Amino acid sequence: MNEKMYEIMKNKKGFIAALDQSGGSSSKTLKNYGIDEKEYNSDEEMFRLIHEMRKRVFTSKSFTNEHIIGAILFEKTMLSKVNDEFTADYLWNEKGIVSFLKVDKGLAEEANGVKLMKEIPELDQELQEAKEKHVFGTKMRSVIYEANTEGIQAIVKQQFAFAKRICEAGLVPIIEPEVDIHAPEKEKCEEILKEEIKKQLATWNVQDKIMFKFTIPTVPDHYLDLYDYDCVVRIVALSGGYDVDEAVALLAKNHKMIASFSRALLQDLNVHQTQEEFDSKLQEAIKKIYEASIS
Repeated sequence: MNEKMYEIMKNKKGFIAALDQSGGSSSKTLKNYGIDEKEYNSDEEMFRLIHEMRKRVFTSKSFTNEHIIGAILFEKTMLSKVNDEFTADYLWNEKGIVSFLKVDKGLAEEANGVKLMKEIPELDQELQEAKEKHVFGTKMRSVIYEANTEGIQAIVKQQFAFAKRICEAGLVPIIEPEVDIHAPEKEKCEEILKEEIKKQLATWNVQDKIMFKFTIPTVPDHYLDLYDYDCVVRIVALSGGYDVDEAVALLAKNHKMIASFSRALLQDLNVHQTQEEFDSKLQEAIKKIYEASIS
């Protein structure tokens, strides 16, 4: 593990930019950015356009380590270049920003009120590739819709099983069991989730460092006591479909929880903006998210 990256991730003020939209959400992201589906004819063209969008974000003068400590990348982004360097190298060498790789392959069908992750058949090769590309950690998402103990247990068990393999490969996993913001018993889901996580942490090897990415909890500071476990590096929040103002207002109520926002970060950016307009809109979002992350 890169000690300098670890130090930043553990202690530096700032937040993580989630720029890991995959095949499923890319067309939606492009539409919000002002590029209609009619403007591309294949997945390849779609990914090229989304890489151009991400590149514009990464190279913007507003995107700096003054406010941003990490970025979550989609695999194609990791394997692509920004200004002649692989993306993670560009972010680290030019910006001092740490990279994570999204490793999950999407969600399985809903069962017991949750969606587990699909299997990740190429995980070992991807982890090897990530290490070679100087990526610090990974991220993997599953979703909880109902306060179903059996379903939530299965999610936590699966997340920790993958996390163990990722730690063994020398990377730091971000475990992301998202609770849907529209879940009818959201608070109850979060109670069961934390209880199940604590069961796993009770026997977890303290040397295997992990992070968590949670939906902003209904009860502020609900996850704060997970910092009592020495293996926990950082706890971050997803925006979960809230717009940026609502997301930052909710996040600000939680101590030591920093943002890892995607939609809320990108929502006001548009392909037709001048560079000056683009930088300015990005800066506005970054400042709001940063303030909520350090409050």
